[in-house]
Amino acid sequence: MKLQNVQFENWGLVPYLEARERQQRLLDEIVAFKRNGQTEFIRHRLIVCAHPPVFTIGKSGSMDHLLITHQQAEEESIEIHQTNRGGDITFHGPGQLVVYPILDLDQLFTDVHRYIRSLEEVIIRVMADYRLQGKRIAAYTGVWLQSGTDEWRKICAIGVHLSRWVTMHGLAFNISTTLDYFDKIIPCGIQEEGKGVTSLERELARAIDREEVIRKFITHFEEVFEVSIIYGKEIKTG
Repeated sequence: MKLQNVQFENWGLVPYLEARERQQRLLDEIVAFKRNGQTEFIRHRLIVCAHPPVFTIGKSGSMDHLLITHQQAEEESIEIHQTNRGGDITFHGPGQLVVYPILDLDQLFTDVHRYIRSLEEVIIRVMADYRLQGKRIAAYTGVWLQSGTDEWRKICAIGVHLSRWVTMHGLAFNISTTLDYFDKIIPCGIQEEGKGVTSLERELARAIDREEVIRKFITHFEEVFEVSIIYGKEIKTG
């Protein structure tokens, strides 16, 4: 069976609202083609980027999980936005690899649970390349590392939105993220003891090449989703 092509795009460092609007336009375009039966014009996309500091709150999120005032956030140049992805509150900022797949799952598989598990699997394989064992927690989405039996550190958050089986939003993988920002929220609304946040650089205690991580991500995305990545734009550091 011929593999589906997925066009890769690197948007670099882009404001959150701009990225959300661009995603929405791409999703709306695919949905319009589907409604008109023009599936031959549908183009899947794999978008990578990073954002200036921003707290985003998903559909099931609570403003109570924001631990600073809006004025304090403004003084620290942190934006705050409600969004239509799943999940609670999280942080995006420089040093993160944010990935937005815009996929028509009708052409891949129509299973939301499998889609989220597949995103987790891509990150788990990237981490394995760095000799880190990424894990899942049954009650939560995302990818974690574990120390002992009851200490967990989240390294990748996932929150998605689907319309007519077309995806938007995606994941945020902490590479060299400034983790102090997470102290200003209850990340993902998780208040259990022993649940923290980490980054690839913190775990490895060395600098990590962002472009190398992107290349590894693309390789494993192709494997897990059984697609072929095509390049329309040059990879650049965000």
